[in-house]
Amino acid sequence: MLLSPTDTHYFIAYFFELAGDNTRNGTFKSDFPYQPSYIRNPFSRIRNQLPTRLPYLRGMNAKKVSDSINHMNELVLPNDTNTFGNLMGGRLMYWMDIAAAYCASKHCNTPVVTASVDNISFKNPIKLGHYVHIEAKVTRAFNTSMEIHLKVWGEDTLHQFKYESNEAYFTFVSLDPNDRPRTVPEVIPETEAEKELYDGALRRRQLRLILGGKMKPDDATELKALFNGKG
Repeated sequence: MLLSPTDTHYFIAYFFELAGDNTRNGTFKSDFPYQPSYIRNPFSRIRNQLPTRLPYLRGMNAKKVSDSINHMNELVLPNDTNTFGNLMGGRLMYWMDIAAAYCASKHCNTPVVTASVDNISFKNPIKLGHYVHIEAKVTRAFNTSMEIHLKVWGEDTLHQFKYESNEAYFTFVSLDPNDRPRTVPEVIPETEAEKELYDGALRRRQLRLILGGKMKPDDATELKALFNGKG
């Protein structure tokens, strides 16, 4: 795809945004010892306009859900269980966090940190000696964050059956080399299940922001439409 000269400038600026530039007062501070004059203040004119172009440029780098889906398997050993012989919830959440972090990092190709965990539902305990199967996939990407949906199954290989155990949503934030939030690629849902999770992600995000005191209920348009029967 060919870019216009204007969009080429925005694309270069977006590259520096993804690369985590050290910008202070419009000056790019390179890690290289030699700094030519043309990179000391390269994009001062267009950096203020960059946020309005980021959605367009993010779309160029969009990824499918299947590109970053992650499957993780573990065997429940005696050290993983409680006194009832069931897998401890804390150990399962630890494994889920690892699986979700890998999925999020694979989607954005950057380091990520866990921002929130919500709606963890424990349905069936997983017994000692059973196998744990964790599926993690990105449902939707926002500006610098991603929602990851996780499903967990237990498997009894002796009696040859699998059972649903757990489900949860994790939110991760992408970081640049300076540990600042960084823009992430958009998500392309393909299947009906992926589209359903994608559509609900914005409502779940608004609910998190309201509960965290970062959004007023009146500003949650998607949630209001749902309760008004319009969603």
